[in-house]
Amino acid sequence: MTQWMYGCKNFFYLVGLVFLLNSCKSNTAEEEPTDTIDSGTIYISADESFKPVIDSEIRVFEALHPKAKIIPIYKPEAECIRDFSVDSIRMVIITRRFTEQEENFMVDSFKLAPKSLDIAKDAVAVIVNPSSSDTLFTMDEVRQILMDRFKENLIPIFDGTHATSTVRFIIDSVLHGAQLTSKTMAAKSSEGVIDYVSKNPNTVGFIGVSWIGNHEDTAQLSFLKKIRIVWLESTDKPGNYILPWQANIYYGRYPMIRDLFYILKEKNTGLGKGFANFLSGEQGQLIFRRAYLWPTQMNFNIRVTKLNE
Repeated sequence: MTQWMYGCKNFFYLVGLVFLLNSCKSNTAEEEPTDTIDSGTIYISADESFKPVIDSEIRVFEALHPKAKIIPIYKPEAECIRDFSVDSIRMVIITRRFTEQEENFMVDSFKLAPKSLDIAKDAVAVIVNPSSSDTLFTMDEVRQILMDRFKENLIPIFDGTHATSTVRFIIDSVLHGAQLTSKTMAAKSSEGVIDYVSKNPNTVGFIGVSWIGNHEDTAQLSFLKKIRIVWLESTDKPGNYILPWQANIYYGRYPMIRDLFYILKEKNTGLGKGFANFLSGEQGQLIFRRAYLWPTQMNFNIRVTKLNE
């Protein structure tokens, strides 16, 4: 009996040892990276305001790296920021850097040091219905519209009344903390803003210029047939009104300019790093330029041309 019990004891010891070894092997396999700098599949979270240009960046990157797959999730900026706490999201693309508190959270939670870089400058465009007689605004008039103090009843509309980068920019940089009028309306997306303004003459829309700035994009050309872009008073010449075009963004003449950043949260050098290198490299920067944002990591010349050229 004793010998039998001793044999059983050894048997269960061996079974337990095998189970432990397999468990360790399984956990090690889970921690091993499943992607490289130019292959694999990752998820990124991006501000919906930049969907057209980020879609273009991903399309070209994947064409150059057939084994790579980047799956973007477009959402309001505040929801992108909450994705700092989601381990499966490798990169977040928004209009600000992470704060010290957010950095500490990522370091403590995921044992990684996040990295950020400004990759482009964007402009917030103001759009109106084609029938509108108001196509020139000073920034004081823009503030009046946003606070329901304008001479006419014009209702501002955004891609959401809160949690979006455009709303945050307007409150922080235009209203300087003042509240939006209670009449403010919200669409589900930037395209929704364009559609609503095109059907309602008493509305004024605020969207990222990447949705309407590219005159070589057939979809954006169709948008431009439905709305009109407002001319805003230049920051350098009072009484001079300009559109949110690249040169005006570059020289800081357009009054509503914001930065675009990527925030990389990756433990190992993987596909997130590869895409980050692409966004800040020549090819990625050229795509921002073609989308009529201003690329910040490459030097491009401004060429003055005649209007009839």
